[in-house]
Amino acid sequence: MASAKLTKAEIVETILEKCDVRKEDIHFIVDAIFEEIRGALRKDRVVELRGFGTFEIRMRKGRQKARNPKTGESVQVNDHGVAVFRPGKELR
Repeated sequence: MASAKLTKAEIVETILEKCDVRKEDIHFIVDAIFEEIRGALRKDRVVELRGFGTFEIRMRKGRQKARNPKTGESVQVNDHGVAVFRPGKELR
């Protein structure tokens, strides 16, 4: 099943249709929300949006057996954090 993607610009346009606010203001607010989420994750905080879901950083162990897909050579991958999203009950 192919899914169409939703862009930030489309989100801004949809909000614009529903609100009597300048497009630039909506764009600023959407950017500010995303920046707050990014900043919290960088500080290793969990971001919980009730009714939507939870963003958090999970640590992945490094490994020696990773390989470069272009060259096929083995490379060392260090421990690192990855951002994950868990949908809330309403979103599931």
